[in-house]
Amino acid sequence: MDELLLGDLVQMRKVHPCGSDKWTVIRVGADIKIRCSGCGRIVMMDRADFTKRMKKVIAHSAEPIRGTNETD
Repeated sequence: MDELLLGDLVQMRKVHPCGSDKWTVIRVGADIKIRCSGCGRIVMMDRADFTKRMKKVIAHSAEPIRGTNETD
């Protein structure tokens, strides 16, 4: 799996009930949190489940999103 960054658009193997299979990554760490591009539903899963369920990275974010607690 490629390095996963906040804001990346990923395609999952199964289609969400709303009909979309595209998700935006909104949290990366031991757990991955993603938001459905179709309906906005947020799902959180551990990294092992995420790597099994992800099909491919469609687009990397233009620039990495930084957390609010980082020092510049």
